[in-house]
Amino acid sequence: MIPADHKPFAAFPVRLIETRAAGVHAAVHVSGSLSNTAMPLVCLPGLQRNMSDFTDFASYFNRASDNARALVLIDLPGRGRADDRVKADHYNTLADARDVADILAALGIPRAIFLGQGQGGQVVLSLAAEHPLLIGGVVLLDSGPMVDSRGIVRLRNNLAHLSSLKGSQRVASGFRRMLAGDYPELSEDALDALALRSHFIDKRGRARPLFDEKLLSQLENIGVDDVLTPQWPLFDALASVPVMLLRTQLTDQLRRETYDEMVRRRPDALALTIAGQGSPALFDQHEEIEAVLRFVTDVTAIKKKRAA
Repeated sequence: MIPADHKPFAAFPVRLIETRAAGVHAAVHVSGSLSNTAMPLVCLPGLQRNMSDFTDFASYFNRASDNARALVLIDLPGRGRADDRVKADHYNTLADARDVADILAALGIPRAIFLGQGQGGQVVLSLAAEHPLLIGGVVLLDSGPMVDSRGIVRLRNNLAHLSSLKGSQRVASGFRRMLAGDYPELSEDALDALALRSHFIDKRGRARPLFDEKLLSQLENIGVDDVLTPQWPLFDALASVPVMLLRTQLTDQLRRETYDEMVRRRPDALALTIAGQGSPALFDQHEEIEAVLRFVTDVTAIKKKRAA
């Protein structure tokens, strides 16, 4: 049971929206105005991540837009404060994409711009294939048509190590060692705060995940040298959609060669590397946030011009 006062969620009150699976709800936070004149920005976090990964981004975005544009943060089933899916094999990208489509319908959103981190970006690719009219623009962050198996193995090993630790001090030290490689410039206090975006510490000093551990069951047999099947047709299906491509410098989720091929296939896309950090991106620097804001503004202007 997630503590009601878990600090990373304090800024994000949520509405629970039922998915197609009876009794299974997604958790949705909406800020700003859901108007017909400005397409909302919908943010989807990574595989086992949750909306708290967008904390700094959301704060800056809402101030910069003066809440005139809606920002929609979604925790799909199995993540954050959403309900868990009943069975492990119910977790898949297509189910997530269907849920996103239904959530937009429940919110009365006919079209949106999407920002997807990691697996969240793959959900956007699947959504675009199934519901192209929902897609006004796409920002892919450490995400593309192929996942880096090295990142999956590292995630699996890190989570297994964390679950074996007992005592709050040992858990804190474990998180710091795990996260320091991705965020070498962060202080220990900042690393401790970051750890609470994916776990909470129970009364016995054990790290408890803010996600359903069944989410990772399908990754158990992936090895570090495995080359996963690329899904370039899904990426190429975005040919008529404005795209922005972001990659963190230290990520192990998206290989550099995959990212370079994405840029080659979409020379019109705005491409940006976020220096000095890994996945998930902290989104705490004005440069990359402003770049996303400009992209969102430009996409909206293009859509308005075409509609005129």
